[in-house]
Amino acid sequence: MTMTPGFLPAVSAVQVDNSRVRVTEWRIPPGGATGHHRHEMDYVITPVIGGALTIVDAAGSQAAEMIAGVSYFREAGVEHDVQNHGATEIVFIETELKA
Repeated sequence: MTMTPGFLPAVSAVQVDNSRVRVTEWRIPPGGATGHHRHEMDYVITPVIGGALTIVDAAGSQAAEMIAGVSYFREAGVEHDVQNHGATEIVFIETELKA
């Protein structure tokens, strides 16, 4: 990951990592970002504490709303930075599906 200048780093904690999945808790503080990264595996995101995020990718930036308890799926290959411009911490669980 490439850290985004001017943003606080998101904090990650791997909860499960075995031959089938990796489950990571992500916490993005106000003014925080994950840094630019590429997803090497299909994954599911489950927001725990939702909020408004900005997704920055090669096409530009777009607003995204994370709703607590509402999961979504993405295929491998996604490249982006996830930024929290809001006033509250956003927390989500990322479940990566290994081949």
